[in-house]
Amino acid sequence: MAYISLFRPVIFWCFAFVFISASCKKEAQTPKPGGQQTSTFTNPLLNAAPDPWVYQKDTTYYYLHTLGNRIQIWKTGKMSRLKDVAPVTVFNAPATGDNSRDIWAPELFYLRGKWYIYYTASDGNDREHRMWVLENENSDPTQGTWTNKGKLGTQPADLWSIDATVFQQDTSLFMVWSGRPFKGGSTDLTQNLYISRMTSPFTLSGPSVEISAPQYEWERRGFPVNEGPEILRNPAGQVFLAFSGSYCGDDRYSLGLMSLKAGANPMIPASWTKTATPVFTGLASANAFGVGHNGFFKSRDGKEDWIIYHANSTAGQGCDDSRNVRMQKFTWTAEGLPVFGEPVATGQAIAVPSGE
Repeated sequence: MAYISLFRPVIFWCFAFVFISASCKKEAQTPKPGGQQTSTFTNPLLNAAPDPWVYQKDTTYYYLHTLGNRIQIWKTGKMSRLKDVAPVTVFNAPATGDNSRDIWAPELFYLRGKWYIYYTASDGNDREHRMWVLENENSDPTQGTWTNKGKLGTQPADLWSIDATVFQQDTSLFMVWSGRPFKGGSTDLTQNLYISRMTSPFTLSGPSVEISAPQYEWERRGFPVNEGPEILRNPAGQVFLAFSGSYCGDDRYSLGLMSLKAGANPMIPASWTKTATPVFTGLASANAFGVGHNGFFKSRDGKEDWIIYHANSTAGQGCDDSRNVRMQKFTWTAEGLPVFGEPVATGQAIAVPSGE
């Protein structure tokens, strides 16, 4: 009997230890409220978000879109959780001057050890839209000081210009943008795509060379437009140029694609080949109208390719803040061409990018 009375506390302690240990493990494995990891998301990611852009550095994403009077950066490690991020304002338009109005389509790049933001601005007069650039030496673009490096002057003529993007080929930097033909006081609203070499991230060396004009019917709806150029490279390194065709307020606004011949000089128009039909268009059943002005990024683990773009959720909403931002995965053909498919419907569950 003495043995049993001594043994019972030991048994009780053992059971208590096992119970507490199991409870601790269960508590450690159960996500805390508000910290649950979701495996899906739905579009749209953000409302009132035209001209979306994403720059990826390692596993950090920096997102921007048109705000009209300022530039903000959303910094995140998970693109599917963009709504949870508080943006940081890095630029406010001055009260007056050549870059005081229409702050459009900002794009962020890390070039030669510094951060640069390229954006469109004007003084309120449509014919005065030009491209501008900001510079920041801080390792984090949401910190430090952004310095105005001025207007990017196109050569030999000071062209109406918007939607600047930059890419590097070998050791050379190039800028591509959308511009109108230089005809003095002309009312020609045609928008072509131009390219120029850059001697620095804030200087165009010229000349400006036209590499695309709106030639097909799908590029000329509303009025003839090629705009929103964006560079895309396939897994083999081939360079593509995605762009938006037709007036942005037309429900049929769509994405086109150009390819650069391997090893060719991007300054020579014949080096580029345009696909005759759009590669990504709206879909009424998906509540996607006027899809365009896109960007591209990789999943955190580098295994997936994603497109981010804006669209209107109903027909006839035009070219303003009704546009919202969406993203979806895309694939490649065996020949190395991108396959964007159809827009995913708003509200439909989409698996988050791999690695999130």
